[in-house]
Amino acid sequence: MSNRKKNPILIEKIEIIDTANKGKSIAKHDDRVIIVDNGVPGDICDVSVYKRRRKYWQAEIKKIHKYSQYRVTPKCEHFGVCGGCKWQNMQYNSQLKFKEKEVLNNLKRIGKIDTTNHEKIIGSKEDYFYRNKMEFTFSNKRWLSKEEIKSRIKITDRNACGFHVPGMFDKIINLNHCYLQKEPSNRIRLSINKFSKKNKFSYFDIREKKGFLRNLIIKNSSKGDLMVLMQFYENNKKNIKLLMNHLKDSFSEITSLLYTVNQKANSTIYDQKIILFHGKEYIQEELDGLLFNIGAKSFFQTNSNQAKILYRKTKELANIKKNEVVYDLYTGTGTIAQFVANSAKKVIGIDSVIEGIEAAFINAKQNNITNCSFYCGDMKEIFSEHFIKKNGHPDIIIADPPREGMHKKVIEQILKIKPNRIIYVSCNSATQARDINILSDIYKIKKIQPVDMFPQTHHVENIVSLEIKH
Repeated sequence: MSNRKKNPILIEKIEIIDTANKGKSIAKHDDRVIIVDNGVPGDICDVSVYKRRRKYWQAEIKKIHKYSQYRVTPKCEHFGVCGGCKWQNMQYNSQLKFKEKEVLNNLKRIGKIDTTNHEKIIGSKEDYFYRNKMEFTFSNKRWLSKEEIKSRIKITDRNACGFHVPGMFDKIINLNHCYLQKEPSNRIRLSINKFSKKNKFSYFDIREKKGFLRNLIIKNSSKGDLMVLMQFYENNKKNIKLLMNHLKDSFSEITSLLYTVNQKANSTIYDQKIILFHGKEYIQEELDGLLFNIGAKSFFQTNSNQAKILYRKTKELANIKKNEVVYDLYTGTGTIAQFVANSAKKVIGIDSVIEGIEAAFINAKQNNITNCSFYCGDMKEIFSEHFIKKNGHPDIIIADPPREGMHKKVIEQILKIKPNRIIYVSCNSATQARDINILSDIYKIKKIQPVDMFPQTHHVENIVSLEIKH
């Protein structure tokens, strides 16, 4: 047993002074940084150190002497164990304040950026039940509470459907109720659980790589469409049909019922065959009069109402003229490309996921947009001099990359072709700041606009508009 487990360090009456990465909080003791789980800035508490690093210690709260003015009682019974809503114990207005602060700090510290031209963060009208997509995992290794472990009672049911316990790849919290997606999301998940246990379906064992039930994805739209995608590990056709018929008969709201059999090591579906069991292969979302088909593999912003605001702001900051060519890098299903199309001469969208590009073509056609073209390929390879020569030099580049940011080769190409303006949309202000720092040799910041897409979490979206220096 390690020394820290034998002799845990208790620090009394320490004040939480700020938020930290991954939804945690910060305190300081004897000039040492303490990263605290589930703390809220302003709390005064006793903490127990459970991990010691050279630069910081990690601790959990044992007792709160004074509650922060920002603290509220979490709605969810799973708070503190589930990693989904780590800021549910903080007032929403305060969440916005700390998110804006994080964005600006990252831009200043990592990007060495002057943040004078920043706008106030735009909050979400819905701070619960706002997500249009949820993904749940089936496991035969349900996470056991401390009370269950201490009771020493034999646990007969270890099956679970829910989320991973943070830091434990093989432990799943069995969710009774989740506040992130509107009904019938909870009812569908609970019904599958009940039906599966009744029929003795096996739940996936991630270590042994066996079991019938593996994963569940539920997508919904503001138009009332509902997609349910079941992922099975074992190709038991009889049981698949039994469960899929149960869902079809029990939930008339389902407009798209699909499944896949995935026997590879990870649960990603992008290289898997999706089988339509009932209804349509896609659901449909409407944003400012534009229709978007969203398939099982399509990426779409998970907060539809805030997506409208994000795209409107992106278009506003781009300030596109009728004679200008726009490149939409990491276009997904072509949402931003089509949002700005009526202002531009033409728009070129690029993405690496073929299903997204196929959906982009369909979406553009049904929206009667004729000045958008879409291309599929690895961004760092396809975004080349030859490609630009063929499709026209961009006046404006809009980039909405994944969390890891833009590849170095993509940034180098942007610096080489020197578009007049860049609109950089990001869900990770740290990598955004890193990339903008490289671009800052020839670009200046015009505007910074944070947008909260993910209430109750530490995640935040940010738009930065850049203009070439003259």
